[in-house]
Amino acid sequence: MAVKGTRRKNIVKRRKRSIWHARIKRFGVIGCTLIFTLWIGAWLYFSHSYIKAGDWLEQKTISMTADMGFSVQDILVEGRVNTDIEILKAIINIQKGDPLFSFNPVKAKMLVERISWVRRAHIERRWPDTIYIALDERKPLAFWQKNNSLVLIDKQGEEISTDHIERFKGLIVLIGENAPENASDFLMDLSAEPLLYDRTKVGRWIEDRRWNLTLDNKIIVKLPEEDVGFALRRLATIQKEEGVLDKDIKAIDLREPDRIVVRTRPGAIQEYKAYFKTGSRI
Repeated sequence: MAVKGTRRKNIVKRRKRSIWHARIKRFGVIGCTLIFTLWIGAWLYFSHSYIKAGDWLEQKTISMTADMGFSVQDILVEGRVNTDIEILKAIINIQKGDPLFSFNPVKAKMLVERISWVRRAHIERRWPDTIYIALDERKPLAFWQKNNSLVLIDKQGEEISTDHIERFKGLIVLIGENAPENASDFLMDLSAEPLLYDRTKVGRWIEDRRWNLTLDNKIIVKLPEEDVGFALRRLATIQKEEGVLDKDIKAIDLREPDRIVVRTRPGAIQEYKAYFKTGSRI
């Protein structure tokens, strides 16, 4: 009985040693593999070979896709009015026949939106051979007199850099430190009255609260702080009916809602007193 017990213990010990040997061998293989992998990774990292391999693989893939027909044959641009086409071409920097996948729409969008005229851009690759560019351009609203020079501004009051401002010479000139920020609603009201808008040359922002107009015949029109659209409507109405802006007038004051005050030029006072009955009311 003692012999059998000893034999059984020896068998158990041998099994345990076998298990440990197997575990040690397995961990040894794993450890060696891990060390080798780390060494390869370190070598690739410090030698930058992984970058070269990745670049090579990317270029090879792009070349293969071009051979399969994915090459640029057309560049479609929509929404371009004032954006310089040569600047746009330089930024896109792609030619007919170039691999379609070599073009990066995200990078191109970032660069195109740096163009002063462009508010937003949508750029994409369209299979199999087209680059599509949609531009949302800034709309020139007026000129702003800044530091004795004229600056083109958009509806948001933001400056638009351009070398060809003479193309927009018909736009109204705004004067005043905060004129651009307050111009949008004012010019919308004014444009609703074409008879007045077409004759307005200058809009001056007064005391940071209201506007004065200077017309093409040097008449000054003083607008109220509020209800600008209503005041302009009254003036447009009497212009249609009486042609008041074609008379020898120096200034028209629309700041009071119940009357229009007219200042005549020297030598014309009597004539306008007779014409307007009281001389100061219409």
